[in-house]
Amino acid sequence: MFTPDEFDELVTEAIEEVPEEFRERLDNVEIVVEEEPSPQILQEMGLGRGMLLGLYQGVPRTKRNTWGMPVLPDRITIYRRPILAMCRTREQVVRQVRKTVVHEIAHHFGIGDAHLRRLGY
Repeated sequence: MFTPDEFDELVTEAIEEVPEEFRERLDNVEIVVEEEPSPQILQEMGLGRGMLLGLYQGVPRTKRNTWGMPVLPDRITIYRRPILAMCRTREQVVRQVRKTVVHEIAHHFGIGDAHLRRLGY
């Protein structure tokens, strides 16, 4: 349905659609695409295969100290195969990539899963 390069482009487009006031605060965040989560990550999260579409790893901005101590770059990973497996049409893939990118970026800003569910993410 989507080649790896086409999928990468969808992720880039989804990032570009995030409002600028949020995008400009992603300066210490690496956003990558991987084929699927490792068995170790799935085990750590208590999930089965294909259940994880994206993952935020880092310290949310709301949890950082105010003394300016350096932190390692945060990492957002979008998983290609699980997204493609759950979607039947190209339009569904585009929507799911956008939704997953926004969801993981929201975690960077300290927005939890419960709040995201209420917002439709």
